Formats: sequence, C-alpha cells, structure tokens
Amino acid sequence: MGNEAPAGRVTFGVLGPVAAWGADGAALDLKGPRHRAVLARLAVARGRVVPLGVLIDDLWEAPPAGAAGAIRTFVGALRRAIEPGRPPRTGFRVLVTQGPGYALRAGPDDLDALRFERLAAAADSAAAPRALELSEESLALWRGPAYAEFADEPWAEAERARLAELRLALTERQAEARLALGHAAQAAADLRAHLSGHPWREDAWRLLALALYRGGRQAEALDVIRRARSLLATELGLDPGPSLAALEADILRQAAHLEAPAGDVLAVTAAAYQRTAPGFSRTRLESAAALAGGLALVGGSGLQAAMSQRLAAIEAAEKLGDPGLTARVVGNFDVPAIWTRSDDPDAAARIVAAAERTLTVLPAGRDSLRARLLATIALESRGSPGRRPGQAAAEAETIARRLGDPALLVFTLNGVWMQSFARTGLAARRDAIGGEIVTLATRHGLVNFEILGRLIRLQALSGLGDFAAADAESVVLDRLGEVEERPLVAVFTRWYRALRTAADTVPAAAAAAAEEGYRQAGAPLDRSGMPGVAHGLLPLALLCLRVWRREPADFPGDTDWGPYQPWARPWLLLARNETEEAERALRQCPAPPPGLLAEALWSLTARAAVALGDRGRGAQAHAALRPAAGEIAGAGSAMLTAGPVGDYLAELRRFLASG
Repeated sequence: MGNEAPAGRVTFGVLGPVAAWGADGAALDLKGPRHRAVLARLAVARGRVVPLGVLIDDLWEAPPAGAAGAIRTFVGALRRAIEPGRPPRTGFRVLVTQGPGYALRAGPDDLDALRFERLAAAADSAAAPRALELSEESLALWRGPAYAEFADEPWAEAERARLAELRLALTERQAEARLALGHAAQAAADLRAHLSGHPWREDAWRLLALALYRGGRQAEALDVIRRARSLLATELGLDPGPSLAALEADILRQAAHLEAPAGDVLAVTAAAYQRTAPGFSRTRLESAAALAGGLALVGGSGLQAAMSQRLAAIEAAEKLGDPGLTARVVGNFDVPAIWTRSDDPDAAARIVAAAERTLTVLPAGRDSLRARLLATIALESRGSPGRRPGQAAAEAETIARRLGDPALLVFTLNGVWMQSFARTGLAARRDAIGGEIVTLATRHGLVNFEILGRLIRLQALSGLGDFAAADAESVVLDRLGEVEERPLVAVFTRWYRALRTAADTVPAAAAAAAEEGYRQAGAPLDRSGMPGVAHGLLPLALLCLRVWRREPADFPGDTDWGPYQPWARPWLLLARNETEEAERALRQCPAPPPGLLAEALWSLTARAAVALGDRGRGAQAHAALRPAAGEIAGAGSAMLTAGPVGDYLAELRRFLASG
C-alpha cells in the first residue's frame, strides 16, 4: 500500500517526474504509468476539461476495446489517493468530472508548474533584491525536466518546451539580479553552467561577459564574446545581435556605465575609508551607527548584525566621555520600528540604559539630541512596564514639534506610536499617528518613514475593519518595497494578505485556505531576522482562526508557541479533554501585555473563560476588551485575526448574566 493523503491540501509536481504529495508532505501512491499519464495529461490542460475521447487517443496508439472503462478505473484510483477523506455522497473537488471529460482543479500554488510561472512572472518585473528571491524560489521547484517520464508523448511536447524556455529565461533573470546587486562572481559561475547546456543563448553570453568584466577580467570578457560570435556563426549561421556587439565595443572603451553597481561601490568606499581615516575614531563611530541603520533595512541576518554593531558603537562612544557624540551615535540609528515585541530584549535594555545615562550629562541647549535620546528610550522600551517610556515619548514629541524639524518629528512619532498601547481599542489613534508620519515623510522625502507610516496605517485600518483602505496601503507598500529595495516590507504585506484571506473566508469549509495562507506567509518570516515578530506567530495565527471558528485546537505536541504559550495552553488542554488542567492553566494565565496582539490574546482568554465557566476571568476579559468593541481582534497587527471583538463581548455578557 502506498501513502495516502490526509484530508487537506494535496500538491502536484510535473517539474520532474509526475508526483503528488499529501498535506504532511508524504508522496502519494499514483499507481501505474497510465494512472500518472492521466494525471499528467490533465495537468497539461491547466484546469481545462479534457474529453474522455482525447484521453483515450493520447494514452494509446491503438486503444483497446475497454479503453473508456480503463480510464474511469485510473481516475477512480487517482481520486482515492488524492481525496481519501472525502465524505460519502459529496462531489470530488480536485479531479472532477465535467461534461464530456475530466479536469484537474489545482490551485495556483497546488501545481508546481503554475506556481513556477507565477513566481517567474513576478521576478521578471521586480527590482533586483526581490527578483533574486523570487527566481531562487521558483527555480528550486524543478526536480528535473518537466513531465520527465512523458518526454516522447506528443501531447506533452509543447508544454515541456514552454516550461523549459521559461526556466532558461528565468535563469538569466536571476543572473541579471545578481549583477545588479554586485554579485558578479556568483553570476559568472552560474552562467557558465547555464551555457554549458544551452550554448545558443546569446543573452547568457552577454551577461557572462559583463559579469567577467565587472569582476576585473576584461580579457576573459572579450574572449567570451569572441567565442559566442564563433559558436553562433558556426552552429546557427548567425551574426551576434546588437546587444552583444554593443557590449564588446563598450568593454573595449571601458564605458563608465559598465561599472559595478552600488554594492561594489560601497565596498570600495569602505576600503578607502579604512585606508585614509584610521585615526578618526569619533567620525568612524558615527558612520558605523548610520551604516548599521542601513544594514538593518536589509533584514535577515543583516538586521541581527545591525543591532550588534549598533550596540558596540554606542558602548565605544560612551568610553570616550563625550555625551554629544554618544547621543549622536544612539540617535543616528534612523530605522523605524513596527512591532511591539523586541527582537533582542537584552540589547534593547542596554541601549535604553546608555540613553538614560547620556541624558543626565548632556549639556543644556542640545534639544534635538535630547529628543532623539528620549525617542530611543520610547522605542527600545517596547512592551516594558512603567510610566517612563510613555513620558519619554511625549517629551520627545513636544521638543520635535517646537523645533519644527520634520525628520526629528517622524522619528519621535515612531516612539509615540510604540507607546500607544496602554489599553485596547486605540487603533483610530494609531491611524492618525501613521497618517501624520506619511504626510511628513512624503513631503520631505523620508522614504523609510513613509513606509513606517503606511505600515502603521495598514495595521490600524485592519484593526478598524476598513479593509478597502488597508488594501490600498498594501499596494503602495509593495511598490515602495520593490522600488526602494526594502525586502522586509514584503514580509508584512504577505502576512496582511494571509489575514485578508482569513477575514474573508467566513464559511468553515474555507478555513483550510486561510490556514494555508498563514503557513505560506510564515516561511519567509522565519528568515526575516525578526525573532520578536516570528517566534510563535504562526501557531498563534492558526489558533486564533480555529477558536474564532469554534474548531478544535489540534496541534502537534512539539509546537513552539514562543511567548504565546500561556494563552494557548488552556485551548490545547481542552482539545485533549483535560478540563481540570485547562481550568488551572486559565487561572494561571497572565493578563496579555500591551501591544499589537493584546486584543487577540484577550479574545482567546474570553472564550476560554466561557468554555470553562470561569466568571472571574470572564469579567476581567470583558473589562479589557470593552474599549475595543468596534475593532477586529488581532487584525490591528495586520498579521492575524480572531474575529470581531464585539462577538466576544456579546458572548461574555450572556455568560456573565447567566450566573
């Protein structure tokens, strides 16, 4: 017996041998070669109906007398493998009968060829950083030649050729992106391998020559062009096209536009700085802080490295005993903050302590620096108890408004936003903060803060349930992220789209689509370099969805809930019918901390209190949620949702009144 898919999503692969996998990733048993041929033939049709007669003609040169019955048998076996959990007397959802034949109803991400095409099309128009990410993701889908076992079948020929051509073009787009990002050596290595199997690709020869030139290998670049010209003339009887000829001329005159892009320019500049300014320690510390800010915007490991370098620069500046220098190093980290949990609480606490020490010795009259130190305290104290962070944010804003410095004001407003979570139900206030940041940033060309303001608005509008306005912000954010090369923007907009799927799919039968959206958004988040955002968020999003839809909270025992374990535990115990343990867990559950997810965590607490009959905890949840009566629980994060807060309040009122 082969593996069978559990009820849930099934994915299909044709970029290599034809295959299918269940929701758990295990390969399904597709039986014999004619079963796979039926599946492959339907995949080639890309969702269109293939009449029974066409299937018969394509599977046999001389169809046997029982060909129609054999096809039905093959289809039946495939259906049992693909949809084993289908309830009796319900229609098939994936391999369907329609009119005179059959169709494969695979979603855009359920058939690897469809997903490959979508990613390749996006890479073709994306800016270099995103294009490289998309091309790597799409090329990784290939397991071999498309429809590998049906290479000799006429019905597969055109589709195989089309997909192969897309793959070749995407490989060259990947090389272009690498060149644009300054990765000439890697681009050259990839292109050599590419050309060894496809020597007629003139554009690949052009890119290889350019990569070699940018790597300081001008003679090799010219030799590549000569070899390309010879091969094209000998094998194809063609002269090189205008782009290859133009490149050769530009290399011979060392045209300026062929030089490496900003990535290599930065390396050259840094090396020159190291050579010529070894003794300028104060200047170097300020520059290091500013450079760390740029590094943070890259995301991934760059974000974590930036925090480490920033802290090192601050502590080195303090040792020089110059409060003005330390204040500049602390405040030069002009990187907006959009999440209410710290990625590195220990480093954040050390930065806050340094800022507080510097404030006590900063000379009078240095108001701009004072405002930056106060705003830094507000930003890095995210989630911290006490009144000090909020007071620091308010004082910083007051100074910035008095000075009339727009760059300083948007920086301090970020601190005001970070401290705007004293209670639930403040999404409208945060939308106003985000709107002011957007206005100032667009007027004065402060791109990073325009992105911040729009992300704040995306969150606030989602919490208010104004998804039309949030959708508009998401579109602008995607454009800004690509044009300005800010890859972290896509992390947040991808989660927003998952939230929209969850918010729109009211019927319980559609919940699987919402869960899949969250899972797809979760994978890039783990690589974003933002553990404060990523840790535990995916299982929390799934739990909120299931609790909202009153579905069992079934999760594997090794699920990492991160900081959300206390609010998940009562539901996990309830799912196992361990009622007494669930009651104890609910009593021990702390009040959710202020932040973007407070309403979602209070909603989990509220419904658990009703389920377990805990009126004390129910009254506490009702008091906490009441200010947010018109909002969507959790949606204020633009990442997840537990449904309308009003529904939980109504349920709590009935529960509390019944006692």
